[in-house]
Amino acid sequence: QVQVVESGGELAQAGGSLGLSCVVYGSIFRIGDMGWYRRAPGKERELVASITSDGWTNYADSVKGRFTISRDSAKNTIYLQMNNLKSEDTAIYYCTANIRRFGQTLGTDYWGQGTQVTVSS
Repeated sequence: QVQVVESGGELAQAGGSLGLSCVVYGSIFRIGDMGWYRRAPGKERELVASITSDGWTNYADSVKGRFTISRDSAKNTIYLQMNNLKSEDTAIYYCTANIRRFGQTLGTDYWGQGTQVTVSS
């Protein structure tokens, strides 16, 4: 069984910083792209940042220069460092990972349960 588990969400002040972590557990052959999405109240889910297995990154325009995604492949973990937080960053943050299990030829996207980030102004 594969599990994607996020942690680190909490209440933060505007202008402050917060770090999220996402760990993949289970019997895994390979993890491909990983990323962070978020869903704000009343809005659709949107991509925040993604990172390939080679370390290439992609960011939403709204977080460029403030958020940094990183990856520790040895630990099956990605991180999201969020600086200069704004009230509009308030959302549930979800981690996703494209995981290929032993015996599979293609990967499958797995999602975590989400972690709440609330930014007060």
